[in-house]
Amino acid sequence: MTMPSPELIASFADIVGPANALTAPADIAPYLVESRGLYKGTTPLVLKPGSVAEVSAIMKLASATGTPIVPQGGNTGHVAGQIPRTGQNDVVLSLQRLNRIRDIDPVGNVIVADAGCVLADIQKAAEAHDRLFPLSLGSEGSCRIGGNLSTNAGGTAVLAYGNMRQLCLGLEVVLPTGEVWDGLRRLKKDNTGYDLRDLFIGAEGTLGVITGAVLKLFPRPRGHQVAFAGLKSVADALTLFDRASSLAGQALTGFELMPRLGVEFTSKHIPGVRDPLPTPHAWYALIDISTSDSAESATRMMEALLEGALADGLVENAVIAANETQAKALWHMRESMSPAQKPEGGSIKHDVSVPVSSIPAFMAEADAAVMKAIPGARICSFGHMGDGNIHYNISQPVGADKEAFLGRWREMNAIVHGIVLRYNGSISAEHGIGQLKRDELAEVRTPIEIDLMQRIKHAFDPAGIMNPDKVLKIER
Repeated sequence: MTMPSPELIASFADIVGPANALTAPADIAPYLVESRGLYKGTTPLVLKPGSVAEVSAIMKLASATGTPIVPQGGNTGHVAGQIPRTGQNDVVLSLQRLNRIRDIDPVGNVIVADAGCVLADIQKAAEAHDRLFPLSLGSEGSCRIGGNLSTNAGGTAVLAYGNMRQLCLGLEVVLPTGEVWDGLRRLKKDNTGYDLRDLFIGAEGTLGVITGAVLKLFPRPRGHQVAFAGLKSVADALTLFDRASSLAGQALTGFELMPRLGVEFTSKHIPGVRDPLPTPHAWYALIDISTSDSAESATRMMEALLEGALADGLVENAVIAANETQAKALWHMRESMSPAQKPEGGSIKHDVSVPVSSIPAFMAEADAAVMKAIPGARICSFGHMGDGNIHYNISQPVGADKEAFLGRWREMNAIVHGIVLRYNGSISAEHGIGQLKRDELAEVRTPIEIDLMQRIKHAFDPAGIMNPDKVLKIER
């Protein structure tokens, strides 16, 4: 790929102003590496537009000159979909300055926001109007709405509220040509033709640049209770989930599965985290119940669930949060499980999903296969049991060579993903495809599915400039 000429770089800079066109190596460095350090890209230029009109002008110029554009939000993605390619001179388009909340309608239960708004700021804005925006992620203090939409993010409340596809009513998108599609509709029912919105959600910036969104809000729960339970097995956790679903119904807003190893890692490496139970257990469940009427009803529901499970020997021990501070501390342990693996050396990560009822069988089969391949591997599998999404992570054996271990990433992917597919699961539950899983996507989807995706990509982006070689390998 030919380096953009100084004249072309100057033309891009004129659109956003010199202060928002970064070219110095120190300035662009934070935009080139994803959080796990697996991918490091290169770019001659980072553009930080401050309006939709500027995004449109950037894309018009990119289309006219064949310049590849990589949209980036908070740079918190785990599959390098937001990272420019190496040696290809992709231009990074950062949405950080598009961070305005345009409107909040608490009666209609919607919020209209720029794509560069930080997720936590959306949550706070909703709370100020006694409303809830339920998407919650460990990176919510830095991830941005555009990235959440582009990856169809799920988080910890999918069980009750759905993922971003279910939380979005309308979009505003700048197309690769610079044309702006204003689809910021606030309608819950609109069956007028193809649903263009759903094409862009989950497309990881390969079809256009999401610049704004209409998001659903919900009444804030009046009752909230969180519990932490120790169990003997994943099968017992599944039985407990079934009981919780039957007892709480829609009030069950979270059910997270955690292994003993994950609790040990977080207690060891995350400041302020401790095991809330006096003795160790093989597995743990974090249960979250939210009710619309009162705190007392949430507590009664949780107590009834745990009393019955303890009496039947299904749960070995449990603790109920005494207040919101304790509830947040329990969630902090769960959300810290992934970063807590980093000090333990190399970690090969999988973001997979299988039918909920298949979780125990899948995990037993995967554990056996992984331990056979790498004796001494430390499996730290945790995640959203209620929706079948397991983060099946493998930490290196104690004392192993980190680089040699990480060099077996593809081998472990083949083992774990092969088992996932036998259970009719997915190799990407909520993190997306990006660069990391692009080649695997072609292996796990049927030829007709890949062909249809290629046709959609070509229809929207015939020049192939929109986040190229992410999700799909560009056919040249």
